[in-house]
Amino acid sequence: MWHHADIHAVPDIVRHNAAISPDRTALIQGARTETFAALDLATNRLANAILSRKLPFEPVIAFIGKNSIPFFEVLFGATKAGCAMLPLNWRLAAAELVTILDDARPTIVFVDEEFAPLIRATEAVSSARFETVMFSSASEGASGLEAWSADFSTTDPLIPSQPLDVALLMYTSGTTGTPKGVELTHQGLNYMRLCESLEPELQWRNDDCLMMVMPNFHLLGAGIPLQSLYNGSKVSILPVLEPGKLLARIQSDRPTIIVLAPTVIQMMLDHPAAAATDFSSLRYVMYAGSPINATLLRRALVEMKCEFIQFYGATESSGALTILRPVQHDLVEEQKLRSCGTPLPLIEIRVTGPDGEAVPDGEIGEFNVRSPTLFRGYRNQPAATRAVLSKGWYRTGDAGYRDPKDGLLYIVDRVKDMIVSGGENIYSAEVEQAVQKHPAVSMCAVIGAPDARWGEKVVAFIVLKQGAVLTADELIAHSRTLIAGFKVPKDVRFVESLPISPAGKVLKRTLRDEVWKGQDRAVA
Repeated sequence: MWHHADIHAVPDIVRHNAAISPDRTALIQGARTETFAALDLATNRLANAILSRKLPFEPVIAFIGKNSIPFFEVLFGATKAGCAMLPLNWRLAAAELVTILDDARPTIVFVDEEFAPLIRATEAVSSARFETVMFSSASEGASGLEAWSADFSTTDPLIPSQPLDVALLMYTSGTTGTPKGVELTHQGLNYMRLCESLEPELQWRNDDCLMMVMPNFHLLGAGIPLQSLYNGSKVSILPVLEPGKLLARIQSDRPTIIVLAPTVIQMMLDHPAAAATDFSSLRYVMYAGSPINATLLRRALVEMKCEFIQFYGATESSGALTILRPVQHDLVEEQKLRSCGTPLPLIEIRVTGPDGEAVPDGEIGEFNVRSPTLFRGYRNQPAATRAVLSKGWYRTGDAGYRDPKDGLLYIVDRVKDMIVSGGENIYSAEVEQAVQKHPAVSMCAVIGAPDARWGEKVVAFIVLKQGAVLTADELIAHSRTLIAGFKVPKDVRFVESLPISPAGKVLKRTLRDEVWKGQDRAVA
């Protein structure tokens, strides 16, 4: 049943591939490549260097830097030393990093020299005490990690990893803005690999090349490359998302699989270099973060000429819960493109009402998940853990329904982001789908804003296509032809761009903060 019976924990991925295919390329970053054998030796040295420090119970090793070969060296070195790996968001302000570091209490923080000022500002006010190790993520020359670990043995320390030991500690703020450390275990991550390998549409080949585009502090950034390496496939690393550089690397590194958000697909295809880019190496485009609209999919299928797979998951689930398979990307029945598909093998999803009981198919409720891949809990937050984990089920906070005809699942909103106007529940995704059908609209984000009469009103932020002209009244009239009057935007705001996270998601919290200034908003 297991694809690799000798892989039980994250560091076993390197051990296994170094043993069976030592000379196979594992990592590519610009002009630099690293084989599985070289990665194995480098991570053994790092593990032994880490073990020479005084480590607390359940030690944490942190990393702050863009996507790079050193990220993987630290990840596997830390887990070989029996530590949890904490990728930090390098876009955060020092005050935000302090909150995370004070909670996680890492022993060592590996810092790309580019972020030296940020870590120094953080150290100055953090109550956590940690060793800082500087390195360079440049693709040419030594990173500095070699010098730091040079005096230590290349022999694997073979520290045993227990199934429920934390392998990855990933902080997610969710919709509330309060950081929560999601504890992902070796067992959960290994079961994630099993769920994937049992899914016919997620079969990897030895000659596959995954392009790592999403940031390493996001589960899509860290998790899918682990999936690739687990299957003996190489990872081409793009340090940071820039559409022009992404297109150039597709041309030079010839990836077969790439993971993007729909917003990133659009930005990439809108780039002037896209027309001359050869996409013929691609087998799959995997996307997550939001559904893809029919107009964008049609364009991408024509220009990229490969199959598309949508992922739906959560950090807390160690990866994908459901996928919308290539055959389900139906341009004839384009409403199915709004679906997140059906669960992977071994994963159960039920849709429940406020009382926790299952609701009939077709009725909106909250997605609850039972899976062997689930996280251990939120670090140092037992109350928050109990709020979402009960009797083996995880409350995702996503509102949606199961189609009674074909079993496809549809997400309509985050439960906490639902707009309540005049006693009616309004799901932003439904409004966005309607608004984006207007030919002048390039991008759209919908939120709720305070309203003296109705409690909340629907606000739409609109980015127009280049050269397009559209008025608020025209957009409202368009929306009325597609959705009920109470769902139609009452406030339309035209903007040059939307705030986008490094993972390609629209930051609705930023938009909400703008319109809710000075207001109190009850959050369930």
